[in-house]
Amino acid sequence: MSEIDVEPTGAQPRGSRRLPGLAMMRSYKAPWLRFDVVAGIVLAAILVPQGLAYAELAGLPPVTGLYTTIACLVAYAILGPSRVLVLGPDSSVSPLIFAAIVPLAAGDPGTAIALAGMLALLVGAIEIGLGVAKLGFVADLLSKEVQVGYMNGLAITIFVGQLPKLFGFSTDANGFIGELKAFFAGLDQTSVTTLAVGLATLAVLLLMPRVTTKIPAVLVAVVGATVATGVLGLAEHGVATVGTLPQGLPVPSFPWTSWGDVGPLTIAALGIVLVSLTDTIATSTSFAARRGDEVDPNQEMIGVGSANVAAGFFQGFAVSVSGSRTAVATQSGAKTQVTGLVGAGVVMALLLFLPSLFRNLPQTALAAVVIAAALSLADVRAVRTFYRVRRTAFVLSLVATTGVVLLGVLQGIVIAVVLSIFLFFRRSWWPPGEVLGYDRLTGAWHDLRRHPGCQQTPGVVVYRWEAPLFFANAGMFRQQIRRLALRERPQWIVLQCEAVTDVDVTAAGVLETLDRELNAKGIHLAFVELRTRLQDLILRYGLLETLDREHFYGSVDEAIEGFRREQ
Repeated sequence: MSEIDVEPTGAQPRGSRRLPGLAMMRSYKAPWLRFDVVAGIVLAAILVPQGLAYAELAGLPPVTGLYTTIACLVAYAILGPSRVLVLGPDSSVSPLIFAAIVPLAAGDPGTAIALAGMLALLVGAIEIGLGVAKLGFVADLLSKEVQVGYMNGLAITIFVGQLPKLFGFSTDANGFIGELKAFFAGLDQTSVTTLAVGLATLAVLLLMPRVTTKIPAVLVAVVGATVATGVLGLAEHGVATVGTLPQGLPVPSFPWTSWGDVGPLTIAALGIVLVSLTDTIATSTSFAARRGDEVDPNQEMIGVGSANVAAGFFQGFAVSVSGSRTAVATQSGAKTQVTGLVGAGVVMALLLFLPSLFRNLPQTALAAVVIAAALSLADVRAVRTFYRVRRTAFVLSLVATTGVVLLGVLQGIVIAVVLSIFLFFRRSWWPPGEVLGYDRLTGAWHDLRRHPGCQQTPGVVVYRWEAPLFFANAGMFRQQIRRLALRERPQWIVLQCEAVTDVDVTAAGVLETLDRELNAKGIHLAFVELRTRLQDLILRYGLLETLDREHFYGSVDEAIEGFRREQ
């Protein structure tokens, strides 16, 4: 393998924990440069149109998307641990920004920019705080079914919100129902030329990836729409364009409006963190695995948080990891974060020397870019899978989608989190319990409901409890054991405890009371596969004064043998 082909993997230099990006540069090899430069130029070709489009989706001037792109790429190159991850404005984050700042900005673009900057700083501070505190597990708060439901709702909301721009008119409606009504009411204002350009752009975005992925579809679509508008003079036929961008780079400043805005923005920041971190960790892990690297979720949060802080100081807005842009960089041969620096440099050159390059870029083309991104967020296949394999997951996913669509994206985040937490507690609160029977053919113990041919030992009920025993489910556990005792009238109830990972103080008290009640009826409790740690815990609780210390076994078969010996 030549030096050019060697991937930059393995241990990072000392100091990588504080400034991992700079630490990587110490081991940078010259042959990688041409790969990173080419990948950076290709990357810039999609950074520009997506930055412009997602800025408008966030309710901000298009140029702020380019400011954001530059700031976050440079910051992550210094502080980010991944060698190839690409950050930037994101289709799943921009609607949250829009929902947070538009009600507070009261139609003033300057205030909206300041609010977006404040929001980015809050998002960055939360992410850095989580990383420093090593709370990377926060990214797992959204369960898969709720996450899919939220993204599907977001896709529907974005799609409907962009329809008027695609058709060449605007509305002042808010909320999904209001926007939908306003769209149909304004159809008579449709600009046929604008709609034709938008649909053509959308067709390229959706169909070209099926033919080839070597050339970014967004580049072909946006350049084609821009050239066609300029050459054919479509602006004179009612096609609205982006116009000439402000020349130059933003001066760093601290974004601020008032203390009254901090509370609402903090709530929005928490929602953005939940949405972006889940995708960030998954994307980072996926691309790292392909290269043989390892990902530190906590350091990843610090890197992404730092990128958000940088964006906030440079008239930008909150960002997240982009799987599609990272894939483009990787496919183009990116070796390190120099790719991001080159991409940022190209965008800077555009703002400094060619601010009029996109003056003929149609607004409807940007709407097409956003709609294509929204469609990529939707995952109908996953919903079908949920319906087939687990109906509760299907229902939860639909509830999350409905919450986002009817109540709004921020409220949808709250619903998604509450649903995820409820799902966790429900599974622990009402866990499945099974009476087991012995299969003579396999020598194994199975659930009698699914394997009715299995046999029970006379005088013994083997019961499997599939959750930790804690305050919320201890009462249900007691009820189920009581029912078994009343229905089966056994001499022993053998508890298969392989899935029991904890016994809290409340559950210990329930066990003690239950054992006394059963003993009074001539029924004994036996425990199988109870972890040694929990046996020690039971000893500390003092339960062995009632529970028989001889009735702890390593397997169900041993417990059955113990029962037979005592007869």
